Amino acid sequence: MDGLTTFQRVSLILIRTVIGWHFLYEGLYKLLLPGWSREGARLAAWTAKGYLRASSGPFAPMLHRLSDSSVAPWIDTLMPVALLLVGLSLMLGLFTQLGCIGAIGLLTMFYISMPPTSGMQEPGAEGAYLIVNKNLIELFTVVALLAFRTGRIAGLDQLISVRRRRAPAGGVPLTVQE
Repeated sequence: MDGLTTFQRVSLILIRTVIGWHFLYEGLYKLLLPGWSREGARLAAWTAKGYLRASSGPFAPMLHRLSDSSVAPWIDTLMPVALLLVGLSLMLGLFTQLGCIGAIGLLTMFYISMPPTSGMQEPGAEGAYLIVNKNLIELFTVVALLAFRTGRIAGLDQLISVRRRRAPAGGVPLTVQE
């Protein structure tokens, strides 16, 4: 299929799966927590207001205003749901192209809300970043997944595609003769 080796196909699917897991877990974390710190203290729940207030990029003034608007509570609900849907899409290989587009949109928003421009260690980050950070790397990785149309390699998109090709004009699938 498409001239890709088995190793290339498996690699693309593994990348799609772990990125999907990352999105899925981030969504679950935002929905199900507050959790507990290593010291045993209760953590505050994720809120759009807190995230938007912490933004530092060129759009920070606009995002700060947005944090005080009536839209912020909607973002509190929509963000975790969007993360969950993108994660499920990528992990299951279902509506993969749409899942990739959703991931690209979310990662772009995350990147431009807090671009790494200082080159210094940021609180809560495990490294020092200048221009390129994990969000940007994941963004370009998802662009590659979109380009390779990984739903056609493996996942529910592939199964749906196979069933559609086997179905006659009346819409009833043919049985496979072995």
